[in-house]
Amino acid sequence: MAAGLGIIPGIAQAADPVPVAAGVAEAIAEASTSEGFHSPADRTIRTTLPTATDGKAKANAPTAAPQKAQTAPTAQAAEAAATEQAALDAGANPTLAVDVSGTSYTAHGIELTALITSADFALDIVVDWGDGKTDTFTAQGNYELHASHIYDKSGQYQVQVKVTDTANAVQATNGGAFLTPGADFTPHTPTRLLDTRNGTGAAVGKVPGQGSARVKVAGNASVPAGVTAVALNVTVTETIDSGHVTVWPGAGYDRPNTSNLNYTAGRSVPNMVIVPVGEDGYVELFNGGWQPVDLIADVTGYFTRASASGYTSMTPARFVDTREGVGTTRGKLAARSAFTTRIGGLQGVPQNVTAVALNVTVTEPEGPGHMTAFSGTGPVPTASNLNFVPGQTVANAVIVPVAADGTIKIFNGAWSPTHVVVDVVGYYSPDSKAAFLPFTPFRTLDTREEAYGWPGGRFRAREFITKGFTPEAATGVEAYVLNATVTETRGTGFLSVAPSPYALPAEGEPAAPAGPRPVSSTLNWTTGDTVPNLVQASDGDHGVITFWNQGHEDADLVLDVFGVYQTK
Repeated sequence: MAAGLGIIPGIAQAADPVPVAAGVAEAIAEASTSEGFHSPADRTIRTTLPTATDGKAKANAPTAAPQKAQTAPTAQAAEAAATEQAALDAGANPTLAVDVSGTSYTAHGIELTALITSADFALDIVVDWGDGKTDTFTAQGNYELHASHIYDKSGQYQVQVKVTDTANAVQATNGGAFLTPGADFTPHTPTRLLDTRNGTGAAVGKVPGQGSARVKVAGNASVPAGVTAVALNVTVTETIDSGHVTVWPGAGYDRPNTSNLNYTAGRSVPNMVIVPVGEDGYVELFNGGWQPVDLIADVTGYFTRASASGYTSMTPARFVDTREGVGTTRGKLAARSAFTTRIGGLQGVPQNVTAVALNVTVTEPEGPGHMTAFSGTGPVPTASNLNFVPGQTVANAVIVPVAADGTIKIFNGAWSPTHVVVDVVGYYSPDSKAAFLPFTPFRTLDTREEAYGWPGGRFRAREFITKGFTPEAATGVEAYVLNATVTETRGTGFLSVAPSPYALPAEGEPAAPAGPRPVSSTLNWTTGDTVPNLVQASDGDHGVITFWNQGHEDADLVLDVFGVYQTK
């Protein structure tokens, strides 16, 4: 059971399978084609190659007889000589040139086009991808070359196309710098970038209803200037009404119609957010309520187009449960204390991980407080990952650095004990190949509205929704970055998210079985709650994700898509 809820397993019937909108493929294509290069033919570098007979001809050349001194050549004669030399340099293929362009439709892939202009001679073509790998081709005369390549890691690569006409001893070279659209992850010690209660990162004072707070990310708290996206733990507090918070890149971008977290009066609500950073180095937090609130943002990592840590997803696995003594001592975590637990080297997680993606749940707390996850070495940071009140069961996604010995720590910041549950959903490591590709968020499911292709009504109790996520055009997707929100709740429950072991059935065929019911929880709710949480979910071998309502009452489910981790 997850998060302390006593639920008797039952038989769930799948709701009608709904494939995700074509928006996934379109969003990936739009995000990845923003980078590329074009080097026109007039930038071609021509080189005259030595021929096999050059040396012999020069060695056997007769010694010229002494000449009488001559007067300087006329301008016409000099021009004629230069024209003759240019013709000799050009040989019999004076038009040889290459126009090169590179673009991408994936996080690590390049699609290269080389337009070769040449007289009708045999050509040898070498494409140097800039990562130590090359491809060779042959052609005859004018030729249009199309080639593709997948880089192992994010970064900038110098791509070069070299065309050789051996018969005429001439070579043409052109190329450009290609920057992968995908970005790798670097963990960051949890650090506060914004706190409107004390003026950290902004002026002291609440963010007004329908107002925004701008947060400097690039160049702040050791986050580099070239950052493309950032992992933030965002908390709304001191609320006096209900509302929502939307985080987006800010300047130069339209605010999306999606939300990152929802709040009600009197509650402090945290949520993990992965968001692109604007060109000015800022992100913006919008208070979608009508009353002022305080906002807090803690950085836990960032993404750059430089080789660092890629991502590997996992079927959610339980690493800690203080109720059962899993991963630590059995019994509630005492007030103002921490425990250390090992992640690296266990349950399929390798030893060399740099960070881990968790879902941390607090249950049966005896007083109000907060919880912080951090590296197994170092002091307790001032940042927090989730907040709770007495008796509340609350979960939040966490991305936390892992110490060299594979450990993390969990700190109970309350003055009363509580139980803690930790599920691992993925990890970051130098050997992981999936890069993050953010795109403009879009909504793919809302059980309250048929406009999103959902005809099944409310998210029924003890049942599940299966959704196909990966279209044919979106190859190499390791995981999706989603925001799941459960709302209109009528009882207690929790949401589980896991890849489906079955493919979606063809139209008209019976629904596929659900597979085993997960024990891990993604988010928890009580009556009347609206609860969001970040989900980094694999769609498994069949491109399908299953969402389980593990409560005994119906609810509504909203899914927003924010990006993908992609290996290609």
